[in-house]
Amino acid sequence: MPNPPLDPHFADVAPTSSVLTAYDEHCMLTYMRLLDASADGADWREVARSVLHIDPEQEPERAFRAWATHLARARWITGNEGSCRSAR
Repeated sequence: MPNPPLDPHFADVAPTSSVLTAYDEHCMLTYMRLLDASADGADWREVARSVLHIDPEQEPERAFRAWATHLARARWITGNEGSCRSAR
């Protein structure tokens, strides 16, 4: 597998396929960053801004949806599925 980009383009919603997708492979480093941020208790707004490059002040629903679905996908990939802590 080629190295995934450090700063890929993100869809507004992560895949829900029951198999690993090309998009997942493309976003693997981002998934790891999301998991690390979650483990550190980072605020979802800051994570959306710094990792997904979506401004939660300008687009709060889009930012939350992208953060929540990508974090859930990262948890699914790692077998650590759990609910996304919402700090809305």
